[in-house]
Amino acid sequence: MRAAPAVRWWAPGDWNAFFGLALDNLSLFVILSGLLIGVFGFPSDLVLRVMVPGTALGVLVGDLAYTWLAVRLMRRTGRSDVTAMPFGIDTPSLFGVVFGVLGPAMILTRDPVLAWKIGMGVTVAMGAIKLALSFVGDWVRRVVPRAALLGSIAGVAVLLIAFLPALRIFADPLVGVVSLTVLLAALVGGVRMPWGLPGALAAVLAGSAIFWGRWALAAATGAAAPHPAPAVGALALALPLPTLAWVGALDATLPYLPLALPFALATVVGGIDNTESAIVAGDEYRTRDILLTEAIATILAGCCGGVVQNTPYIGHPAYKAMGARAGYTFATGLVIGVGAAVGVVAVLVRLLPDAAVAPILVFVGLQITAQAFLAPPARHAPAVVLSFLPAVAALVLIQGKLLLAGVGKSAADLAGEGRLVWGALLVLGNGFILSALLWGAAMVAIIERRLRVAGAVLALAAAATLFGVIHSPLPDGAIFWPWAVASATPHTLAAAYGVAAALLLLLGRGEA
Repeated sequence: MRAAPAVRWWAPGDWNAFFGLALDNLSLFVILSGLLIGVFGFPSDLVLRVMVPGTALGVLVGDLAYTWLAVRLMRRTGRSDVTAMPFGIDTPSLFGVVFGVLGPAMILTRDPVLAWKIGMGVTVAMGAIKLALSFVGDWVRRVVPRAALLGSIAGVAVLLIAFLPALRIFADPLVGVVSLTVLLAALVGGVRMPWGLPGALAAVLAGSAIFWGRWALAAATGAAAPHPAPAVGALALALPLPTLAWVGALDATLPYLPLALPFALATVVGGIDNTESAIVAGDEYRTRDILLTEAIATILAGCCGGVVQNTPYIGHPAYKAMGARAGYTFATGLVIGVGAAVGVVAVLVRLLPDAAVAPILVFVGLQITAQAFLAPPARHAPAVVLSFLPAVAALVLIQGKLLLAGVGKSAADLAGEGRLVWGALLVLGNGFILSALLWGAAMVAIIERRLRVAGAVLALAAAATLFGVIHSPLPDGAIFWPWAVASATPHTLAAAYGVAAALLLLLGRGEA
């Protein structure tokens, strides 16, 4: 029997990819910690010593599993240029869970431990839903057009993953703009960094040097620094131990569980998108393997104190372009998972300025958005653009809630035209990834003159609307039974989709 070919799972490109993926994940831990501690008042010990290590455990498990999948693909194909799928905590649901679960629970109960247990319960529920849905991924990938798959996630990429970090860049432009310029020059322009430093690392080092140098100069001269230096703290062991504490809080968790379905569905769609993205780039992964990994990692994270689900990242083409293999996911998993357990991540969360880390997310968002236009047929570009619109509404909702909270108000305080506009944003933004997917699929079918298929997609959108899976009018985006919701909006929207579907079916009656 011939031995399996030797594989070269680490290459020079893994260094750049490692710093990119590790800092990408680290930046999200910075954002998560900053929002929970700074905005909602969670105790820093609970966030940094319990929530962060638990969530990081999911990153460890997922990245190690994806490393193994890449090595297995190398051996099966005899290729040495296979790139592992990137993995980490999910960016859209991070914001969704913070502003839809943890934050509201904290405000309502003023009990951070109970709010944490609710977050764990919702995370476990997300993992369970993803586990059930993971077996239909290959079928969905065959049925849904590529422009719809990539377009639905590109809206997230440019608006949430790229735009929101851009706000942090311009909140401290001296740090952020310099860091972004270094990153783009290295990773987009191909400019070699001094001493051969990886571009992502060089960008973060440049921004951090300015941030801390400015603070040191201000301290030496007695001038006021633009931003106070964070308290770095010390290393401390924080093992993500299994716990069933969330089970005892199920009664308090029930009102938040409807949020688990749309976020879980969104990452399943995202996992399918990411698998498609990797296949386009040349790495033929099985969708079910990718989805099962993220489901199991999410359940483990939730059962060990984590509060944000895990997911495959949408940056595979960017990491492949760096020349990465499988070493970068292995190293990222160890650094994030083990680093969180021994307190390194907590120290780095306090040490690295937001504006120096945010450019990495901007870069990943740019790469994925570009691929959404380049991979599908050029004539499908309008479908990609159409898929952006629900994500625009989601972005405005996120920022709108922050702005209202900043003046001690909420959406309930709006009146007149403002209330009407907010209601429209709520309907368009809730379930935005799935509605973007359906819109993109319908648009591709219209472009291809398959009007009956487009009509069937809109009929599916009508059914999803009746249950609030998309276009939920409820402030928390929850799903519901059609007869149990007080608002007439779902029925009106479902009727609109139904009429549009019937019209398309009528126009397409002459199709072969």
